Amino acid sequence: MAFDDENAVFRVVRNDEDMHSIWPLHRPVPAGWSDADFTGTKAACLDHIERVWTDMRPASLRRAMDADRAADTDGNGAAR
Repeated sequence: MAFDDENAVFRVVRNDEDMHSIWPLHRPVPAGWSDADFTGTKAACLDHIERVWTDMRPASLRRAMDADRAADTDGNGAAR
């Protein structure tokens, strides 16, 4: 089965960086990924990903940017 089979059943998977993808339901979840508890057609899975994965930045980058932003303010949102 190929990923281009529109009638196949897929699952949504997520990695430690909170990145999402689809994976064929009949295959084991690949190393480094976990089941995100959503299955369906390719289109349904991609629609689900579009709804839930709203920030495409890897989780580690989001944390680093949040830390940088916090370091640049006085805790009240005012720039130092």
